[in-house]
Amino acid sequence: MIFLLGAALIWPGKVRAATPFTTSSTCVNDTVFFRIKNEAGIDSAKWYFGDPASLEKDSAAALKAYHIYRNTGTYNNTLVVWRNGVAETTVQTITIVTPVIFDFGPQDITLCEGGTMTLSAPVIPGATYLWQDSSTLPDILVDTAATYKVKINGCLIPDSVNVFYTPVPEVELGQDLVLCTGEQLMLDATAQNCTYLWSTGNTEPTQQVRTSGTYSVRIFPKGCAEITDQITITFTGPPYPFTLGPDPLLCPGESIRLAPNVPEATSWLWSTGSRMPAITVNYEANIWALVEINNTCSVVDTIFVNFNRLRKLNLGNDTTICKGNFLVLTADFGNGIYRWQDESDQATYYVTRPGYYYVHAQIGRCESSDTIHVGFDDTLHVNLGPDKMLCTNEVYPLRVTGAAGAAYKWQDSTSVPQFVVTRPGVYAIYAYNTCGKSTDSVVVDYMDCLCTMHFPNAFTPNGDGRNDYFRPLYKCPVEKYTLSIYNRWGERIFYTTDPQVGWTGKLHGDPVAAATYVYIVDYQEVRTQLPVHKTGTVTVVY
Repeated sequence: MIFLLGAALIWPGKVRAATPFTTSSTCVNDTVFFRIKNEAGIDSAKWYFGDPASLEKDSAAALKAYHIYRNTGTYNNTLVVWRNGVAETTVQTITIVTPVIFDFGPQDITLCEGGTMTLSAPVIPGATYLWQDSSTLPDILVDTAATYKVKINGCLIPDSVNVFYTPVPEVELGQDLVLCTGEQLMLDATAQNCTYLWSTGNTEPTQQVRTSGTYSVRIFPKGCAEITDQITITFTGPPYPFTLGPDPLLCPGESIRLAPNVPEATSWLWSTGSRMPAITVNYEANIWALVEINNTCSVVDTIFVNFNRLRKLNLGNDTTICKGNFLVLTADFGNGIYRWQDESDQATYYVTRPGYYYVHAQIGRCESSDTIHVGFDDTLHVNLGPDKMLCTNEVYPLRVTGAAGAAYKWQDSTSVPQFVVTRPGVYAIYAYNTCGKSTDSVVVDYMDCLCTMHFPNAFTPNGDGRNDYFRPLYKCPVEKYTLSIYNRWGERIFYTTDPQVGWTGKLHGDPVAAATYVYIVDYQEVRTQLPVHKTGTVTVVY
């Protein structure tokens, strides 16, 4: 039972040390999330937000709670948690304020790699500041790419600014070249976050070269200083046919050896840095070779080493999902041949029951396969039933439903199949599995049951004036009374709504056979207004 005194909560029994928690915001009309710092060992929780204006929304029963304060002011937040059936109470205050309106500017900021700047929040006397990196001054030194935002007095300013960094470009057009007549060369100055201006007027990151000349490029990295480079290309000598061949398409894990036949070659330079006549490539890339012919001029060619889109199949680790849900397995690499364990041929597969699932995929000459095991778990909805009122000294076995196959524990951290109740109190269950967790509690109280009706287990309706009637003995007034008696075939042979009217052991005026009969009685005690339902047997003896 909880007693409310003013704005303080008083919990009976032993109170342990406080359980600290955090709040996500102090802004009026904002959602404030409450998070317990250490949830270990907590069976259940109850929050009280100290906000009378929110009426029934002023409390919540969850480990992770939230609340919206519609008015500014200081509020007492009270958290009550139970560990092993013992309550712990924590009270923390929160001051709800109106957010400061401030604009960092209309645009995001881009700096050059290694550069810094200072961002400033509005200076408010006595205010507290908290930036996204936990800085607590009105100003912050910007030296990292991030979204910069600040809380003033715990309330987040609506505006923020994104800061980006441009890496210092490393552009190298290479050494001057002498190419054979008819060759073509692509100069590439591509760098991140840059604009370009070539000596030819071209503003693209690449420049085609077909004629002799000096080619220069100006590179403008956003936030950085300008960079320039140049190269001189000279065309001379006779044309020479040279090719690396068609672009290859490989399967995952394969490699290709590039070894063009060029008898007149006097030197080699590959994009990999190798100067050998042949190289082996096992990755996806543009590969070029610059070959000097007869010590006179060079020829160049480029191929793209590509890999089949069919990568190694991976359906993921074995997993467990909740009953009623489904899992989508995908092996989709485009047009290809797919075969699952049940011979279905789609690229995706919907799992609706537990088991092992296998897929084999083939695209062109490339193949791959994988297997996954999927288990299913019940979604938990544990239920201890309604609150109970028991008679003094009565023993009540408390059973939980809805926790089949789940791990669970009672309020005293035991995991017995049923909890035997012998004294009043609040009894709780905490169950969890891969689908989540569920809790329930029930209040069990005891009362004096002197008003309980007592029925004999046998009587002798032989007309001798002793024990001729079957009816209850009781001391307290009752209402809504019904008594039904049934024979062994389930036929009702007696019924009354008056506790003073007893059964004479007759059916349709004739004595019933000596046997055992079942009775069902329902009534309500006038004093407590508690309903009572009982069943039992009575034996007719002659």
